[in-house]
Amino acid sequence: MQQSVLRDLGRPTAIVGLLLFVFLGCMWCVMSDRNFASPAVLMAPSSAAAAEMRSSPSLYTGAIPRSNSTAAEEVRARFAAVNGVIARQDIRQDARQDTRQDDRTQRVRVQPAAAPPAPPRQTGLKQAKTTLVDFRTAPFSSPSAGVTGDTFGDPRVLLHIPTGFDITRPAVMVVFFHGHNATLQRDVMRRQQVPAQISASGINAVLVAPQFAVDAPTSNPGRFAEAGAFARFADEAAKQLADLMGEPATARKFAAMPVVLVAYSGGYYPAAMVLSRGGLRNRVRGLVLLDALYGEVDRFASWISSRNAGFFVSAYTGSTRRLNGELERALAERNVASNSVLKQNIWRGAVTFLPAAPNAEHRDFVTRAWVSNPIKDLLTKL
Repeated sequence: MQQSVLRDLGRPTAIVGLLLFVFLGCMWCVMSDRNFASPAVLMAPSSAAAAEMRSSPSLYTGAIPRSNSTAAEEVRARFAAVNGVIARQDIRQDARQDTRQDDRTQRVRVQPAAAPPAPPRQTGLKQAKTTLVDFRTAPFSSPSAGVTGDTFGDPRVLLHIPTGFDITRPAVMVVFFHGHNATLQRDVMRRQQVPAQISASGINAVLVAPQFAVDAPTSNPGRFAEAGAFARFADEAAKQLADLMGEPATARKFAAMPVVLVAYSGGYYPAAMVLSRGGLRNRVRGLVLLDALYGEVDRFASWISSRNAGFFVSAYTGSTRRLNGELERALAERNVASNSVLKQNIWRGAVTFLPAAPNAEHRDFVTRAWVSNPIKDLLTKL
């Protein structure tokens, strides 16, 4: 009797144990299968589900049997649909990645280099022009000037227009008076390098240099001693410069340019005549004496003290130091201040007495004075 009861009690226990064993075995199979992806089975394992897994394990492992059963076909269809969705997603993702890659490539793509800017259009004269021209109004051109002979019969005037000169911009006319024993070609052009200094200064300027006595020890001003003679000479210079430019209509602009007189050595006397009798007083805006103050102190003092806005520079060696001191004192008596340093913007009316370097020599003063190429240095300080 007792044994019968025990057998009756053991049957349910065995059945429960068997079911538990089957359940655990199924769970082990499920967990061990890496391709299984059904959260419903993991979360709600039932006896029916366990039985289904035992009967058709391929439905959950991805290995679809080659049977013609409806379940297999349904699972195969589901897998095909899932694979199709995944494939489409992969294609869209690849397309998005390609698009992003193209966008990044487009953003970082080096743009083609822009064409270099065109060089600025050169304005002004493209090539310097230098020539000797006969003037009707030159200091010596005919017996009417009062003197005859080869020494006083050269009517030529040196004209120079540097490269880049622009008639449409403000400009200055530099008039150079040479000293004793000089010719335009040998001395003014080659030895003293006056045209080259004008060009090297870089300012918008032209050069006019008349021939006085040819290679002679004299300061004879010739026709420039006549009243109004220099004004007539300046008018002819304007026409000749315009012709040299190849633009005759610009003569009016040349005729309105301010004039800077530069006199070397014996050129002081023609300069004094021009300032006092030349008839062009308002256009002469500057006077430069290069070791040239050998006389006419009163005439120079009168022009300096009565000038409207012109400037004055006198550079000297020992040969003209005394008269430079005399002129400086005469100006001080007229309440005209002066200095001994050449400053910038001398155009505003500076009065400067400038001692030359100790090794400066009178003969070379046009090229070596307080600096090399003093005319260039002066023009850069206008």
